[in-house]
Amino acid sequence: MSTPFYVSPQQAMADRAEYARKGIARGRSVVVLQYTDGIVFVAENPSRALHKVSEIYDRIAFAAVGKYNEFENLRIGGVRYADLRGYTYDRDDVTARGLANVYAQTLGTIFSSVGEKPYEVELIVAEVGAAPEDDQIYRLPHDGSIVDEHGAVAVGGNSDQIGSYLDQRHRDGMTLAEALALAVESLARDSNGNSERQLTAEQLEVAVLDRTRPQQRKFKRILGRQLSRLLETESAATTKTDEPSDDDEE
Repeated sequence: MSTPFYVSPQQAMADRAEYARKGIARGRSVVVLQYTDGIVFVAENPSRALHKVSEIYDRIAFAAVGKYNEFENLRIGGVRYADLRGYTYDRDDVTARGLANVYAQTLGTIFSSVGEKPYEVELIVAEVGAAPEDDQIYRLPHDGSIVDEHGAVAVGGNSDQIGSYLDQRHRDGMTLAEALALAVESLARDSNGNSERQLTAEQLEVAVLDRTRPQQRKFKRILGRQLSRLLETESAATTKTDEPSDDDEE
């Protein structure tokens, strides 16, 4: 009788993690940044039908990279969870922390299951608070762990290089135009950290959780002329800053 093929549990989990990471890295990146009035989500996504960034509830939004059908199933499940909890208890009982815990349990169960492949997704769940210090941003890798993030975070693609670039340049008190410009600059960088591309409004998916909106729902997509105007405003401000003043000329 032949001896059954044996793989140690540690090796099996390492192989599953490597499989999921490779699938996630093939997707285009998404970055999430805090700014003065809320949280901005920026994804390189030319599609106007298949969204990487979506609203979950009043003050909560969701961003994802990886296999679309997998993270879309998770998004729908999150919306159902939020609606049911808000209806059963109170709208204030629906929080990003609670939603992140639900996603973590789902991803963790799938990742550790021998009978199915791990999900090739990485998620971000964010909630805008009454003040910047009350904002919450959670990153959920493929294995169901939860990482509490602050300031700026990137997932998918060359997220390590993008995240390092954001950490060096993001600061508190940025305007929406400044945060958007930084996000676009980071997404345009290649795996070596060099900026070789010029991303246009047509190639971007942008949304915000705006704490200053008077309505209960704080999620808003930035589209068309508004997006182009924000990109042009910051580009013009940067160009003006770079030009020498009369006092600098000899």
